[in-house]
Amino acid sequence: MSVLPLLTTSVIGSWSFPGWYARLGEEIRLHPELFGASDREEAITDAVRLAIDDQLRAGVDLISDGEMQRVDFNLGFYNYLTGLQPLPPTRRWGPPAHDQRDKYLCVAPLTAPNGLGIVTEYQRARMLTTAPLKVPVPGPFTLAGCIQGGEVYRDRRAVTEALLPLVNREMKQLVASGATFLQLDEPSFACRPEDPEEFLHLIERTVQGVNATISLHMCFGNFRARAVGHRSYRPLFPHLARARVQQLALEFASREMAEIELAAQIKPPMGLAVGLVDVKNTWVEPPTLIAERLREVLRYIDPDRVHITPDCGFSQTARYIAVEKMANLVKGVQLVRESHKM
Repeated sequence: MSVLPLLTTSVIGSWSFPGWYARLGEEIRLHPELFGASDREEAITDAVRLAIDDQLRAGVDLISDGEMQRVDFNLGFYNYLTGLQPLPPTRRWGPPAHDQRDKYLCVAPLTAPNGLGIVTEYQRARMLTTAPLKVPVPGPFTLAGCIQGGEVYRDRRAVTEALLPLVNREMKQLVASGATFLQLDEPSFACRPEDPEEFLHLIERTVQGVNATISLHMCFGNFRARAVGHRSYRPLFPHLARARVQQLALEFASREMAEIELAAQIKPPMGLAVGLVDVKNTWVEPPTLIAERLREVLRYIDPDRVHITPDCGFSQTARYIAVEKMANLVKGVQLVRESHKM
């Protein structure tokens, strides 16, 4: 991978769907018989091309494919798993919330005979750009959140254990395909911090044998731009700083930089991808505010261990707002680089 600059700018993963692509996805869902495999691949490739272009035009150093092939962060991955039966939603109408997400029942042991589809995502993006790429991978505990064990698995922990080797295998296959920077998405643990030592053991086994730079992303939920847990990382520290990863990706902008002092507990060589843009807010932060926030971060952690990101992915944000927010994030970081002659 190309050498990244000091105070690397990056995204968390998802990018906003272009309007035409969102509409096409709905048409495919309603009338799948009207679209062939080549039609769908052409649309996905064009959408990824736009996501990459948006990020590079904004000046982002470490980009993603925008997660254009995914559905609401992780819901699309269940299509790759065998042994699941979809459950009817308990609530369809009214204000959006996490109880409206898709749910599944285990009716047989979980397998992923063709993987989770992330290798294909990476290979597609790599054909479109030579820029440094981050590849987000859903964590087993978060994936388990939409699955009821039924008569196959006794509880969520057992479902997580079944998913863990599937995720680990996908990460190893990504590395074999050339990926060097992976992001393990485990927001559910930030919302359920009751047993941090068990969490650390789970992460260690999930990334075992994966020879790549690994970032651990933990936000507080972003389904329909809504959080789902008590928004505090404090119960996870100092444990979280011992995770077997090279970087923690945490959200701070939506909480007005609350708990940023916890960054002092992240000791070398572990780094921090710090969220300085609020993806749940349509207000676009000016570069001067982002620079101010970044200077606050640098009071607690060395700049050579800091990446600057949005709090979470942009899948729930209008595209024009995402473009403006990322452009301003890059400008804000540049203000700090210039003032410190970095």
